[in-house]
Order: sequence, then C-alpha cells, then structure tokens
Amino acid sequence: MKKVILTILISISFFSISQAQEFKITGKIVDVLDDTPLEAATVYAEVPRDSSLVTYSISKSDGTFELEGNTAYRQLNVFFSFNGYKTLLRKIDIKPIMNLGLVKMEEQAQELKGVNVVGERIPIQIKKDTLEFNADSFKTRPDATVEEVLKKLPGVEIDSDGRITVNGKEVDKVLVNGQVFFSNDPKVATKSLPKEVISKIQILDSKTKEQEFTGDSGDGNTKTINLTLKEDKTDGYMGRLSGGYGQDERYQANGLLNYFNKTKRISFLASSNNINNSGFSFDEIYEMVGNTGRRGGVSFNNNGAFSIGDLAFGFGQGIITSSTLGASYANKKEKEYEVDGNYFFSYSDSYNKEKTFRENLLPDNRFFTDIQSSFTGRTNSNQGAANLEFDLSETLRITAQPTMNVSRTNSMDFSNTLNTNEDGELINTNVTEETSDGFQRNFSNEMEIMKKLDTLGRYFRLNFRNNNRAGNSTSNLRSVSEFFGVSPDQNILDQETTIKNLSDQYEIGVRYRQPIGKEVFLDLDYNYENRTQKNERYVYGLDDITGRYDIFNETLSSDFEFTNGQHTPSMAFRLDGKKLRFRLSAEYNLIDLKNRDFLQDISFSRDYNKLLFNSNLSYTFGQNTRLWLSYDSDLNIPSINQIQPVPNVTNPLNVIVGKPDLSPTVNHNIYFNFNNFNWKDREGFFIYAGLNFIQDQIVNVTDTDENLIRTTTFANVNGAYNHYGAINYSKQIKKDSLYTLKINLRPYINRQKNIGFTNGSQLEANQFTVSPRIGLTFNYKEKLELEPEYTYGFNSTKYNLDRLQDINYITQRLALKITTYWPKNLIWGNDITYSYNGNVGPGFDKDAVFWNMSLGLQIMKNKGTVKLLGYDILNQNINTRRTTGQDFIQDYQGTVLRRYFMASFTLKFDSFGGSGPPEKKGPQFMRL
Repeated sequence: MKKVILTILISISFFSISQAQEFKITGKIVDVLDDTPLEAATVYAEVPRDSSLVTYSISKSDGTFELEGNTAYRQLNVFFSFNGYKTLLRKIDIKPIMNLGLVKMEEQAQELKGVNVVGERIPIQIKKDTLEFNADSFKTRPDATVEEVLKKLPGVEIDSDGRITVNGKEVDKVLVNGQVFFSNDPKVATKSLPKEVISKIQILDSKTKEQEFTGDSGDGNTKTINLTLKEDKTDGYMGRLSGGYGQDERYQANGLLNYFNKTKRISFLASSNNINNSGFSFDEIYEMVGNTGRRGGVSFNNNGAFSIGDLAFGFGQGIITSSTLGASYANKKEKEYEVDGNYFFSYSDSYNKEKTFRENLLPDNRFFTDIQSSFTGRTNSNQGAANLEFDLSETLRITAQPTMNVSRTNSMDFSNTLNTNEDGELINTNVTEETSDGFQRNFSNEMEIMKKLDTLGRYFRLNFRNNNRAGNSTSNLRSVSEFFGVSPDQNILDQETTIKNLSDQYEIGVRYRQPIGKEVFLDLDYNYENRTQKNERYVYGLDDITGRYDIFNETLSSDFEFTNGQHTPSMAFRLDGKKLRFRLSAEYNLIDLKNRDFLQDISFSRDYNKLLFNSNLSYTFGQNTRLWLSYDSDLNIPSINQIQPVPNVTNPLNVIVGKPDLSPTVNHNIYFNFNNFNWKDREGFFIYAGLNFIQDQIVNVTDTDENLIRTTTFANVNGAYNHYGAINYSKQIKKDSLYTLKINLRPYINRQKNIGFTNGSQLEANQFTVSPRIGLTFNYKEKLELEPEYTYGFNSTKYNLDRLQDINYITQRLALKITTYWPKNLIWGNDITYSYNGNVGPGFDKDAVFWNMSLGLQIMKNKGTVKLLGYDILNQNINTRRTTGQDFIQDYQGTVLRRYFMASFTLKFDSFGGSGPPEKKGPQFMRL
C-alpha cells in the first residue's frame, strides 16, 4: 500500500513538472500622476479561458513586486489591483523571466458600474489592518464548507480539533456579515456554512466592544474572521436535514435551518444521537463519527462531552446520548442598533467505566492504588444568551450581554479501590456507591455605557457586571472500608448530605481616557468588586432503627459565608503608533476577606494589598512581520474548598480539610511571539515562547498513615514554574490548477516544576516534554486529498528525592486522512490513526489503530447524500493515557465508542432571492 501511494505521488509530481512552465514577472506599481510607490497592491494571474487563479502576490513598500508561478498555458491575464484605484489588466505571453517596468495605476474618481466584477475576483487585498480573501478564488469541491476554504488560505492552519490559527494567532471569533453566528465558538460557522454563499473572508485583529466603538486598534493577541455573504445570498434560506441508523442501535438525527433577510438572520437547530456527536456540521463524509480525535464543528473534550462557545452539553464522561434544540436571532441597523441572541435546550445521558492504576510516592516508600469505577449521569439544561448594542448618537453607545442557565442533574458513582504496599501486601480496600441529585440556576450580565468626548480619542466608560448563582443538591453516600494487617478493622459510612450554594458577585468600573499626544494616551480606571458566597452543608447519618437519615453529624457539617470586597484603582500609559504599540499599566489591589462558619463558630478575616503591573509591546515591521511581547500579572483568591476547615469525607481514603489562612496567589506570565509570512512565496513561520510562575501558589499537603489513609490540606509555596516554546513553519506549493501541497512543521517544548508536600517532606517533580509535529495536505484537482500527520512526544519527569526513580516515556500519533471525489458524485473517505502510549502499566492498552471509513453518493443535483459509515472498523479504539505529578504516576483507561456501522441520508436545501450579481457586459477594467 505504501509503495502504491508513493508511486502515485511521484507520478503526479513528474507529470506536473513536465507540463508546467515556471515563470517570474517583476515590476514596480506606482501612481500614474507622481510615480508614488503603491504598497500592498495585489497582482494576480488568471487563465484566460475560465478565469481560474494561477498565482498572486503583494507589492512591497517600495511598490516592487515579484509574481512567480508555473503554468501549462502560453498566455495569462495579469491583473493589478489597489484599493481606491482602477483595476488594470495585461495579457502576458509567458516566458521564464519578464520585467514589466513601471505599472502605473490611476485613482478611481467614483464608483463605476460593473467595476466590481473584476473586484470580486481579486484573490487577496490588504486594507489597513484587514486581510481580505475572495472565497471563489480558491478552488474547492462544489459542496465545500467554509472550513475547507480556510484550509487553502496562506497562513491559516486548522488542527484536528477544528482550532483555527492565522500566522500563529488563534481565531476566537467568526462573524457572518459582522454579526455573531449562533455563539462565540468559531467552529460553528466554519463547519456549518457552505462556501457557495460566501463572498469575502476578512481576517483582522480581534477587538473588544470598547475598542470597536472608540476606534482603538486590537491588542493583536487573537484574530477575528468575518464572512461576508454574496449579495444574492442575503435574502432567503438554507438548511439541512440528516438521519442515520446503524449497528448496536446507534443513531443520529439532526436539522439546521438559516433564514437571511438582508441584515436579519434567524436560525434553528435540532439534534439527537448516541454517538457523542453534536450534529451541527455540513461535512458530508466525516461528520457522523463521534469522538474520533479528528473532531470539528464544536469543542469536544477527551471523554466525550461537547460545547458550543460557553454552552456545555453532557457530563463529559464516556458515551453520551444527547438531544439538543436551539434557536438564534441576529439583526442590526447601521448607526442605530445591533442585537443577537440564542437559546438552547439540551438533555444528555452519560455512561463511563474506568480503571485507574496509581503509584503514590512517599518520602521513604511508596504504595499502589488500583481503582475500578463506573459512572452514569443525566442532565437537562436551558441556556440563553443575548448581545444588545444601541447607538443613541454618534458619540454614545450602550451595550448589555445577559446570559442565563438553569440545569438539573442526577448521577450515580460506583468505585472499588485496593491499596497495596511495595511488597504487594493488601493494606486496605474501599467500596463506595454515591447517588446525587442537583439543581442550579445562573444569571450573569455585563452592561457598558461609552461616551466619546471629542475626536482626539478622549472618552468615558462606565461598566457594571453581575454574576448570580444559586444551587442545591442532595447526595447519598454508602462506603465500606476494610483495613488489614496487625489490627484489622472495618469502617462503614452511610450518610446523606444536603448542600445549598448561593453566590452573588457585583462589579462596577469607570475609565477615563485623556490624550496627551497625537498617538499617546493616559487611561485612569477604578473598579470595585463585591462577592458573597454562602455554603450550607448538612450531613446526616443513617438511623438503623428508623431507617431514616436523621442523625445530624455536626463535625462534618458547615454553614459557611465568604465575602470579598476589592478596590482596584489603576493607571495605564498607551502608545498607539502606526508600527509601534505599547501599553504599561499599574493597578493597586486592596482586598478585604471575611469568612465565617455559623455552625462551627469559626470566623476569620484578612486584608491584602497588592501592586501589580501589566505591559505589552507590539511592533509591525511590515505587512508580513510582527513582534509581540507581554507581561501580565493576575491575582486569584483561594476557593471555598481550599479555606473551609471542615473535613470532606466523600472519599473515605482521602479526607480533605481546608486551611483558612491561605494567601491569594499571583500569576506572572511573560509571553513572546514573532511571526513572518511571505505572501509571494506562501511561506511563513512564527515563534512563540512563554514563562509562567506563581507567587504563593496553593499546593496540596498530604499525610498518609499506616493504613494508607490520606489527609489532604493546602499551603502557599513559591518556586513552581512552567515555560514553553514552539516554532511553526508552513509552506504552500501550487502547481497551476493541477495540485496544491501544504506543509506544516511544528516542534514544541515544555518544562515545568510542580511542588507538593507528603508526610512532612517537600516533593518536587521537574517535567520536560518535547513534541514535534509534521503535517501535509496534498490536493490533486479536487479529486484526491491526502492529509498525513505525525506527532512524537518525549516526556521526562525527574524527582528531587534520590530514592524516587525518574520516569521517561514516549507517545506517538500517526494519522492519514484520504478523501477521493472520483468518480463524479462519489465521495470516499478514510481516516486512520495509529496511537502509541509508552510505558503504561500492565492491563492497559498501549497502542491501537483507529480507522473510520465512509462512502457517500451525492444525488438530487448534489442536494442529497446517501452514506455508509464504518466507525472503528478494526475495533481498537482506546482512551488510555499516562500522567505524572510531584507525588504520583498514574495510568488511566476509560470507556469509548467501539465499532459500529451506520447508513444515513442528508438533504440540503436552499432558496435565495435578491438582485444577484451584476451582469458581465463588456470590459469592466482598463487595459494596458
């Protein structure tokens, strides 16, 4: 098989090289009146016969350009485009080297009818801080999604989880016509919208609401993608219905409907399945494959739950049966208002069976814990969110962002634990069964009032935030612990616990910005936050006579109230130049903590004063190169569980007790990023590195007695750190319209130090990880696509105590995704992943080959797809991993979906009205 694939690739390469002629066109683009160089003008070549894109380039700061490529055609149309200027055309007879000299462009005095016809085909344009791509310039199969177009754009990378990056910067928002699509999760829009309705793909720095209104530049940390719909696709609807049924009663059914009316959008979705799938994707070949490790569409975690933005569905364990209903609305009127909102109802039923083997490290010995456990849980929730934005005038804007969630859960946990010493002797066992039922209601909101005071950058902002949570739960715990050795004993625990939680958090802040120069500003801020948390935890033991839980256990019960008042005045200096952007801020935190347990008659209070600094610097060397440096410090208050001095015996073999006098922690983060991308060569790289260390970090302090019962509390320590770095190199090679090859190489390195205390001794674990990855994407005439990827991981853990043996192990992942679109209307997909987890213990699966196969037939003019899917064909899917810490080495294996086969049918439908694009009548550009 390997020889066959290699032969095909060599043949394709030889054929393309023999047929295509390489060429290089140079010149200088200037203004026709005064020969002023035009930087960032677009130069692109098309095939005269069908206007298909051959290659493109961007002019430099001095107006010079180099357009390189290869083609089998003897003549090409070469276009020159610059924002605000008339598009020029030259018909070029292809030669290896061509110099066009000065290419003079004329300003566009006014919009001329038909000029946009050529403009619609410009593959790439740079407009100030926005990079704009024409979706139709990048060839894909007819039914491609937006995600497939993004994969073809230079500098854009999409990993196996659907995470999008642009030159190393993560994309945190994807908008449709400038509005949120369903949620803030970028993958919902990119996986569900078809390419055929998209006109432009715009990439720009992400901005806050405040930055958008005041005209500030974005900080440059993250990117936003805005998808603009084609003019004839802004009035109508499109949707999809899909259903499938297969082996072992596996099923999936879902539907998605989008209605557009100019600036208005209404969307509905529904989904139900038992294969860990969200069902919101338009991917007709890989969508119904559950949690595969090649996920997309929404966010999945390692054990199966999924989320859309901030909305979570399921417990996140094992195999999930889920049903979801959702609706979304968005509308806007320029200079008046912009609104969007969404609502979801979800139900999930989760099951997971796990086994865990843990080596526990002590200063003078060690012991081993073997756990067999299972979990079942159900949850239903109603979740809603809205974004409201009103412009009362050109200088006054009011915004509100309310969210609400009401959920109910019930679950049952069962675990069987055995602890043995170094000699293999059984020390204790524990069997625990716990059932629980809970209810929670959350409401949060953020309001802002922003007022521009002049046109120089002076403004005032008032914001208010609240977060209110209320919940209650009842749990029944039955546990039997047996202790062996010299003094055998048995401990039976049978109790009921009722918990009531209330949390109210309010924050108010003001900001005033004063310009102190043309590009220099001073920000004065003040924030006040008040947070109150109440926790009632009542524990009752079983009365053997009455059979009721009515024996109150005061020792394990608590009635706790935690209040935190925080004043934070701050001042920031900001330089916002064309190339250099710099910000330095200082904030002084005055914190008043009060804690009281009314039941245990315990109270304490503490005051903290912290001066923190934050800074960032960004320097743009050119259109292609940027440097970013930042330092951030964050203050974090201990949680209630960490400071509440009441024993928690949910796990009888590990009793947890809080420590009231813990200090807040301060996270210090230093980050560096440098990225460079050459649009002419479709080649670029980025480097990033970071250092994180925590002042007064809260760590576990554990004491283990002779019966291997652990008591855990907490302490503040210094000395832990985490630093990391990576280099990413990408290159795109395009051979006319024959094939494209995208190369991505990323070595990653991480070093961290973890600290803890066990039996009075400080344990330190120094961990080192190296993880290089290489990935290729090869596409031949949109008929064959190959995506091989290989990741190697080396992991090393060294301990500070000489008697503890250092741990080294490796992980490997080799994946190959093959998709063919030939013969016509037939789509055949194979997704094969080999994973290896080195050094896991006996009884755990070390490696597996995970293979999904799908065969789809498009019918009804590509509106319908009949599909057969084979999931985990070799029945080897596993969820095994090894983790290490300062005092443990742990192997884990959980439940995953195994082999099944499914047949499905998908129907896509749409209907659009509107004026449509202008007709192509006569020449729409200037000829030279």
